[in-house]
Amino acid sequence: MKKLNVLTRALFTASLALLLSISTVVSHAKDVPSVSASKTEVRQQQSMVNINKSTFEQLLSLKGIGHTKAQAIIVYRQQFGTFKSINELTKVSGIGAKIVKANKSRLSI
Repeated sequence: MKKLNVLTRALFTASLALLLSISTVVSHAKDVPSVSASKTEVRQQQSMVNINKSTFEQLLSLKGIGHTKAQAIIVYRQQFGTFKSINELTKVSGIGAKIVKANKSRLSI
């Protein structure tokens, strides 16, 4: 009987923790603004992105650049200084020649 009570409490605690985790994720997901694909495409076509001065949000407007890669670019700049060329962007983890090529017309240093 004692083992059953311990097991019941453990199960209850685990269930409560899971519910709180899900609740936190859902509430944060509501805070993330949604952007339609057409707005993103227009923004990608119009604005130049200086890879030495751009903000996190500006980097997100590039094709193939999500949150992780945008953050990696910023960290790279902080560690190694400014980029000397656009092709140096390939030194950032997760960014290859294909991403640079896809965005080359929008990139500047």
